[in-house]
Amino acid sequence: MSAVTTTGEPAPPPARRLLAVVLLVPVVVALALWVFAWPAARIAPQELPVGVAGQASAATQLEQALANRGDAFEVHRYEDEAAAAEAVREREVYGAVVATPRGPELLTASAASPVVAQLLQQAVQGQLPEGTEARVTDVVPAPAGDPRGAALGASVMPMAMAGVAAGALVTLAGLRGGRAAGALLGASALVGLTAAGLAHSWLGALTGDWWAEAGALGLAALAGGATVAGLSALLGRAGLGLGAALIVLLGNAFSGMSSAPEMLPQPVGALGQLLPPGAGASLLRSVAFFDGAGAAVPALTLTAWAVLGLLATVLGRPSRRARTAAAGGERPEPRAVPAG
Repeated sequence: MSAVTTTGEPAPPPARRLLAVVLLVPVVVALALWVFAWPAARIAPQELPVGVAGQASAATQLEQALANRGDAFEVHRYEDEAAAAEAVREREVYGAVVATPRGPELLTASAASPVVAQLLQQAVQGQLPEGTEARVTDVVPAPAGDPRGAALGASVMPMAMAGVAAGALVTLAGLRGGRAAGALLGASALVGLTAAGLAHSWLGALTGDWWAEAGALGLAALAGGATVAGLSALLGRAGLGLGAALIVLLGNAFSGMSSAPEMLPQPVGALGQLLPPGAGASLLRSVAFFDGAGAAVPALTLTAWAVLGLLATVLGRPSRRARTAAAGGERPEPRAVPAG
C-alpha cells in the first residue's frame, strides 16, 4: 500500500529515505573534510605582502631573494626603516626586511599573524650565511595574554555559531518584520559586549579600544545572524541550512584567522574575506592591535551582509506557520496517510 501526504503528493518510500540518509552522511563528511582539511594541508604564502627597505644595492639583493621564491611574496619597496615600520603598523605589509650596515633587520607584526612572523624569520634566515642571525624587531607584538594567537584564532567558530543561533532562533520563533530585526540587533549587541568582556577583560587576548572591539564582534554576529534569518525568510527551511553552511562551514574554514588569508590556497583566502567570519576576523585584528588600520574593507563587507540580511528578514515571505498564526488558526503539518 502506497502512502500519500495530506496535500495529495506521494510520500517517499521508507527504503528510499533510508538510502538517502546513508548516502548523504558520507557526502557531508567528505565536504567538511575538504573545506577544513584541504586548506590546512596547503598552507603556504600566496603573494604575501612584505616590504624591503634600506640602501638601494643591498635592498635590491633582498628583493631579488624574495622574488626568487615564486609567487610566495608580494614585495613592496620603502625608502628606509621608518617607512617600512609605518607600513607594518598600517597593515600594508606583514613584515619588512631592512638592509642596514650591520646586516639585514627583520620587522614583523606577530599581532597580525604569529604564523607569518615565524615564516618571515625562517625565510630571511635562510638567505644569510651560516652562523649569522638577522636582528628581529616585533613592531606590533601579540598580546602577552595570547602570544601565539590561539585564543584569537579560536574565537571565529563561537562568533559564527552565535550568528547562526541568533538567525535560527528568530526564524523558529516566528518573529517577523521589525520584531525580527530588533531581535537580531539586540542579540548581536549583547554578543559583542559579552565577547569583548571575555576576550579583552578576562583572557587579555585583545588590547585595543574595548568599545571598538565590542562593536566589531557585534557587527560580525549581526552579519551572520541576519544572513541566516534572511535566507530563511526567502527560502524557508532550506535557507536555514544554507545559511548555517555558509557561515559555519565555509566561512569558518576559509577565514584565515589562525594564519592569514594569504596563507590559504587561492581563491579560498580571498573568498573567505568576503564571508562574515573572515571579514569579522580581519576587522577584529585591526581594531584590537592596529588602531583601526585596514578596518574599512572588512567593516563595509560585514555591513553589506547585515543590511541585506535584515532587508530580506523584514521583507521576505513569512513561513506558512507564521501566516497561519496571523490568520488566527493553526493547521496541522502534512503527514503521510494510507491511500485508498
